[in-house]
Amino acid sequence: MHGVTVSSRQNKMGVMQAAPLFVDTRLEQIHRRLLEYYGQPPEREVWDPLKQFIYSLLSSRTKTEVTFEVVRELEVRFGSWESLRDAPVAEIEEAIRPITFAERKAIQLKQALEQITQRCGTLSLEFLRSYRTDKIRSWLECFDGVGSKTSGAVVNFSTLRRRALCVDSHHLRVTERLGFVAKGADARETETRLMEMAPEKWSAVMLDQHHTLIKIHGQRTCTLHHPRCSVCPLLDGCPTGQASGRLRAG
Repeated sequence: MHGVTVSSRQNKMGVMQAAPLFVDTRLEQIHRRLLEYYGQPPEREVWDPLKQFIYSLLSSRTKTEVTFEVVRELEVRFGSWESLRDAPVAEIEEAIRPITFAERKAIQLKQALEQITQRCGTLSLEFLRSYRTDKIRSWLECFDGVGSKTSGAVVNFSTLRRRALCVDSHHLRVTERLGFVAKGADARETETRLMEMAPEKWSAVMLDQHHTLIKIHGQRTCTLHHPRCSVCPLLDGCPTGQASGRLRAG
């Protein structure tokens, strides 16, 4: 997988800008290889923005299947998001107990639902459809516990279906090992870099699929403690994996 060579050109205002001599196709190559290696990922059940917001707020540091089950239980137990909003914090905490950091997230969730209602007059995020993507994300990130990962998930995964990449711990690890970002880069920096590399033709759905493929790769092959570099489909373009192989050989 090769990088990109840069030259200069003038824009319409006469200002010199960097212009690629060769398009950086590494993300497309990675996508294609992961698709061939893992197969087509399961199709996402696309939710309205509020349900996706609730799920994403709860999902940090928690396994996907656990968060799914908790959100289903919330719907059954409370019957509506308004009832969840109006419930005591202690009851919400009990309902989300399987979630990591349940005590903190119960407070954040109740506060967020109350604040949405206060700001909008109703408990809904449908009004966000008329906003630009960057404005939606800035608005969402005003809530306690909401960062670029959650805002990216809401705009990309929900029925809003905007171009964005939700960057979780797997993406941080994989992109750092591939050398796409500096060591210690956070979710926002990583998303910015990946969106620069992503082809403009990739739709919101395609970016969602890419997110899922990278997540699967991080869960099954490029794991945190014992990465399976010898069977990795990205090994030839991964400096970390190649260095690891050289160390073992030595």
